[in-house]
Order: sequence, then C-alpha cells, then structure tokens
Amino acid sequence: MTEETKPSNFIRNLIDADLAAGKYSTVRTRFPPEPNGYLHFGHAKSICLNFGLAKDYGGACHLRFDDTNPEKEEQEYVDSIIDAVRWLGWDWGPHLYYASNYFGKMYEFAEKLIEANLAYVDSQSAEEMRQNRGTLTEPGRDSPYRNRTVAENLELFRRMKAGEFPDGAHVLRAKIDMASPNINLRDPAIYRIKHATHHNTGDAWCIYPMYTYAHPIEDALEGITHSLCTLEFEDQRPFYDWLLDNLANLGCLQRPLPRQIEFARLNLTYVVLSKRKLIQLVEEKHVAGWDDPRMPTLVGARRRGYTPEGFRRFAEMIGVAKSDALIDYAVFEECQREVLNETAPRRIAVLDPLKLVIDNYPDGQEEECCAPNHPQKPEWGQRTIPFSKELWIEREDFTENAPKGYFRLFPGNRVRLRYGYVVECVGCDKDAAGNVTAVHCRYFPDSKSGTPGADAYKVKGNLHWVSARHAYEARVRLYDRLFKVPNPGAEGDFLADLNPDSVKIITAQLEPALKDAQPEERFQFERHGYFIADRVDSQPGAPVFNRTATLKDSWK
Repeated sequence: MTEETKPSNFIRNLIDADLAAGKYSTVRTRFPPEPNGYLHFGHAKSICLNFGLAKDYGGACHLRFDDTNPEKEEQEYVDSIIDAVRWLGWDWGPHLYYASNYFGKMYEFAEKLIEANLAYVDSQSAEEMRQNRGTLTEPGRDSPYRNRTVAENLELFRRMKAGEFPDGAHVLRAKIDMASPNINLRDPAIYRIKHATHHNTGDAWCIYPMYTYAHPIEDALEGITHSLCTLEFEDQRPFYDWLLDNLANLGCLQRPLPRQIEFARLNLTYVVLSKRKLIQLVEEKHVAGWDDPRMPTLVGARRRGYTPEGFRRFAEMIGVAKSDALIDYAVFEECQREVLNETAPRRIAVLDPLKLVIDNYPDGQEEECCAPNHPQKPEWGQRTIPFSKELWIEREDFTENAPKGYFRLFPGNRVRLRYGYVVECVGCDKDAAGNVTAVHCRYFPDSKSGTPGADAYKVKGNLHWVSARHAYEARVRLYDRLFKVPNPGAEGDFLADLNPDSVKIITAQLEPALKDAQPEERFQFERHGYFIADRVDSQPGAPVFNRTATLKDSWK
C-alpha cells in the first residue's frame, strides 16, 4: 500500500497512528454479520472496507457470524452470506468463525464478572426494567436485586444455565452505574434465558449472550485490532471498552485490546436498506423474493447483473466518513457502467420489433456482416451477423411523418443498417386499424460496410437490426428503480412510493449468437444498455435476459 494508490481517510489515519505508536504490530479486522437475513448494499460497503483495509495493511480480515439470537438465525442465511462475500471477491482464508463457538468462554467470563461483583442476576420483569432504566434526562433506579450476594448470583446464573427457569424469569446484568448519562451503561443485560434450538449448537444452551456482550469478547479472542462499526454503535463503545478492560484486569483477556471505530453507514436514494422493510417487501410479495433484481440485496444485485468490481469501485469512490450522507443512486449505477463498458462484449437486440422488408434483395439469399465484439478492444476480434431479405428493426426507428431532426426511416429517407447496407424507405404496410406492420425499403448493393466505395454513401441515420430468419426470440426483463422517489417513506408509508413500472417484461428479437449465452454472461445490447443472462430462469439454449443498466442515467 502506498499513499499514491490509496486515498486517506480518518480510519486509515487512526490505524497509521496506532501502528506508529506500537500499539499493534499488524492489522486484523472482521466482517461480523448476524445470519438472520440476506446481505444488502450497505453490507457491501462494510465488506469492502474491512477486507480492503486488511489487504492494504498486509493483515487479515475474519468472516464471523454473530449468531447469538437462535430464534431468527438460519443456515440458509449463513450459506447466502458466504456466497455473497465470495462473489464480491474477498477471501477470509482460515478465518471463518461463529460467535456460538465462544459460548463456553462467554459463560466462563460471565461467572468471572459475577465473582468480581461486576454482574448480577436481575429478576425484574422486562416492563419493570424499562421503567427503572430512566430517560435521557432522568437517572435510572437500582434494581431491588442489584445487591444480591456473589454466591446468590452464581447459584441463580448456574440454575439459569441448567434450564430451571422459563424465558424472561431472570437476566444477567453488568453492574456499572444506573445514574450514568449514557443509558447503555445503566447495568445493561448481558445474558437472557431463551429455550430455543440454535442452528449451530442445537439444544446445548438455554441461555444466550446479548450481542453487546458477545461482540467485544469475540473481537478480543480473535485478536481483532480495529473493530469497525456503523455510527449507531458509537454510544455502545463505552460498554465495549468497559467490558474488555475489566475482563483483561481479571486475567480473561490479553492486551492490547481491540479498538472500536465508528463510520457512517451507506444511505442511497431510491432504495430502502432497513431489514424490517426488506422483509416486508418479500413477505407481502411486492417483489419476487430476496433475489428479485430490483432488491438492494447482494443476491438481487448479482441477478440484476451488477458486478463485484462495480461494488468495489463504488465503495472506494464514496470512501468512509464520520457523518451520515445520502448518496445518489446514480453514482452507484455509473460505477457499474464503467466496469460493464470495459468488460461487456457488444451484441445486437431489437426490443420493440418491427419488420423491415428489403424489396430488391434476392429471395432466399443470405450473407454475413462483420461486427466488432468491442469497439475499443480490437484484440477481442469480430463476429459475423447473418443478413437476409427480412429484418427486425426498432419500431421507433420508423415514422411516416418525420419531425425536424429525425434521421431514421421515413418515406424517401436513407439510413445505414449498422454493419450492413444503406437502404431507402419506399413505404409501409398497415393493418385494418392503421397500425404499421412492416416497412419496405430498397438497398444499394455497393454500399455494404467495409467494402470499397461504401463510404460514398453519406447518411445521418445508423440503425441496428437482426435478421428475422435467424433471430433468437427471447424474454427480456427491463428493470427500473423499485421506488419512484429519492427518499421512500419520508412522507408516510414507504410502500406508497413503490414504482409501478419497476419491471417490464417483453419479447425481443436478438442476434442468433445470444441463444448460446450462459447464465450470468453479460453483454452490452447496442443502444439499449447492459444485460445479463438470468442465473435462475435461463435454460441451455434458451437464456432469459435482465437489463442491468441503461447506457446512461435515463431516470427522469
């Protein structure tokens, strides 16, 4: 890592200072998702930050599942998170961990806190605890059970572990200060009774640590140096430090201890990143599932055709900050376009087909036209496209009454069929309702692109096309933004802001080579944007395409 290759930010500055002071000899970060749902765009920022910093400093980043809530966690989510992090291009090597693997240590440390009179068993109801917690302007009140003896607390805690009590009968609380101005230090709960089967430990436990207790311990046991969290955890940092410092004083942990650093979470226009709202979208079937290409989940982004490189480029572009900001979704899309423009081969697709008949082209004749696979990458070579008497063109490329500045087909006008011939429009066919059903042209045999003399034909219009005889008829899904306003729900129910035109399914005519597209193969459909062969619905020889992005930001 050099100053020339990586931009500075406040987190890098803090890490540099810690290394310079000799506090740490290496850098070790972690990405610690709870396996209770699918990862979204905000997680992508954290993944790129944590793994990226570890890579830049020659350290390691751990993938750790904070699985302390058995009622909401499932193996399905564990598997999906592993797939998503790998898809983004990151590797944790041997450093895959579960909070549940530390349950024994966490319980041992809890007993140590009780023995040091730093924790006690509280038998208040949840409502009583809320009432006695106080407010931002009023101190809390001590629990009537706060002065239980160490022996009483140890006995009750061990009986909690043995399963003698129902859910909610007792909790274990840290003994700090009920008058603290920071509510998070008012004797926070660190263990609760929960008779539930855990996805990893089964029925071995009926008490489970709270996240705020488990997370600092996990960091310390794994030797994490810099624990990067979003801003909502800033008020929790004093407890993070209190817990680790006391456990180190008791001989449970080794110094140096991890340092928690908070940064602003990702906020994007036109999307919601609240897990509750995402669940609602799925459960109420406003979308087709977690992997719906309109969803801001990583599994949805993958199906949409967004690239891991685009996510990494976006994360680097927006950087990290200490205060919240709303990022325009167009910035994310442009990062994706930059990558797709560099990596996507070009192909031709007609999305709103209208038949074009070349009247003077010989019946039954076929020939090949040459087109580059990428206009800026000659090393990618060329491909051949079949040409015949009947073609498909875009319906919008013909009009009987051309307005000023319209250079496409209208009676008497000439255009070039891209990579092919110059044609002149001579008329059209209509049905009984007056709708145009076919356009008729004549072609100029000496005007074929790439042949001597073809440049003598000077035309302003240049249309794409596919041969009707050879075209592949395919289902194509045109996706737009899921919400129609920049800040969904700002003025009420976020569901009222859903975009009714967020997806349109059409039948398109594609150049025949696209029939062999493999799932997750990406292309630029000339003029229309970037598309991917759907990884779920595509079949061998019958791909279904999703539009990833237009060629430019077309949102109005």
